[in-house]
Amino acid sequence: MGQSVSAAKLRSRPDWNHRQRSKPKSTALICPMQAEETEELERSNTDESSDFISDLPDECLACIFLSLSPADRKRCSLVCRQWLLIEGQSRHRLSLNAQSDLQPLIPSIFSRFDAVTKLALKCDRRSVSIGDEALVLISERCRNLTRLKLRACRDLTDAGMLAFAKNCKGLKKLSCGSCAFGAKGMNAVLDNCPALEELSVKRLRGITDGAAAEPIGPGVAAAALKTICLKELYNGQCFGPLIIGAKNLKSLKLFRCSGDWDKLFPLIVERVAGMVEIHMERIQVSDVGLAAISNCSKLEILHLVKTPECTNAGLGAVAEKCNLLRKLHIDGWKANRIGDQGLIAVAKSCTNLQELVLIGVNPTKLSLEMLASNCPNLERLALCGSDTVGDAEISCIAVKCIALKKLCIKNCPVSDHGMEALASGCPNLVKVKVKKCRGVTSEGADWLRSTRGSLVVNLDINLDIGEHLDASASDGGAQDNGIEFPPMVGSQIGASSIASSSTGRSTSFKLLGLMSGRSFVACTLRRLASSSRS
Repeated sequence: MGQSVSAAKLRSRPDWNHRQRSKPKSTALICPMQAEETEELERSNTDESSDFISDLPDECLACIFLSLSPADRKRCSLVCRQWLLIEGQSRHRLSLNAQSDLQPLIPSIFSRFDAVTKLALKCDRRSVSIGDEALVLISERCRNLTRLKLRACRDLTDAGMLAFAKNCKGLKKLSCGSCAFGAKGMNAVLDNCPALEELSVKRLRGITDGAAAEPIGPGVAAAALKTICLKELYNGQCFGPLIIGAKNLKSLKLFRCSGDWDKLFPLIVERVAGMVEIHMERIQVSDVGLAAISNCSKLEILHLVKTPECTNAGLGAVAEKCNLLRKLHIDGWKANRIGDQGLIAVAKSCTNLQELVLIGVNPTKLSLEMLASNCPNLERLALCGSDTVGDAEISCIAVKCIALKKLCIKNCPVSDHGMEALASGCPNLVKVKVKKCRGVTSEGADWLRSTRGSLVVNLDINLDIGEHLDASASDGGAQDNGIEFPPMVGSQIGASSIASSSTGRSTSFKLLGLMSGRSFVACTLRRLASSSRS
């Protein structure tokens, strides 16, 4: 019936642990020495099954949540009350479907997410959007808001924007598109938000067209503004006082804004001489405006997209004075107003050029050779929709562009001979993208890949008849024909649910980068949580 001490000691520890877990524990027939060993094993078993994750400080859990995807964060919030609380308090970025039925949910939403500083309110074009009352209610609960994005909020008025601006004076970034408020609402923000640094306005329906338009700005925000982006405005020039008053403005982007900008640019440049980036797309500007822009001696980035009145003379004026130019994008719209002459002027003066995108422009070997020789830092080059860029021009690039890393060729008369030239040139070339060049075959691309094993070659020989070559970035995003840039991604969910991308990763969480990614972290959390409840 009983067991001797020696027999008990002969039993291995794993077997003993297994027996302890599988049978009721009893020490009635065990000597004192066995009892001590049993207590030690019980303590060991207790330690193994203890809830380690409960010992983590809330700050550590918050850092982990910051690395998870929105879907994983939602799952984690269902584990327990503690996780629900921490997940809500650690969320700083929130995106809501801004339909009218959102208003009753605002108190409960922002009671849970009480640390939100970046908010997106987006409404479907076919739905009724939130109104002034809802926006004011949000502003009362999010007084620390620094970023606000409004999309298709058609029921917001000037009065609502005024009340919001008074409650959220720390706003640093405002982006609004397809909203119904007008100049008074915009001026309310500019008059009450002295920390505003970025302003993006697209299709603001409440702005009056014509001479009766109320001027916008400058307001107290003008001193802090660094970026202004205006898109598809019938009378974008009513923002003239704001642009002129923004003395610290670094980036100005104008997309399809009607009006004569030649009259405004001299006034802008006279007051704002420190601009680093200017992006113009389908606006009325000519060499007069470019001559004014040339006085921005700190200019580093210039985009001229579908501005047919700009010629070689205007580009030459900019190149002569703006010697710090690093990125130049030109979409000549097949107007043949900008060509070798303007590009040679760039080559002579802008030796710091790193990125050049030419669309609908017809450069020849003459200008390309000078650009390659005089711009030793040229790393990214895109040639799209050009009738003059053939094998000879590609051979010139291969020989001269020593620093080139990325090359994009689209809809140009290039053949496999051009690919052969690239095989022995451009020693730093990392990626080549060839699209809709009739003379380049898959065999030629395969040969280039095999010759230079480390070179990434993307070939698209799809030749859709009637396809219109439109390489412009209508919203300032990546160009299909140009150098590849990371896309901007957004998310949105239903009216009664919440979606957001998590806030930027904190410095402390970078230590978790040693793990194998977000999915690993999420699985680990779920496993620990389930073990703690079992």
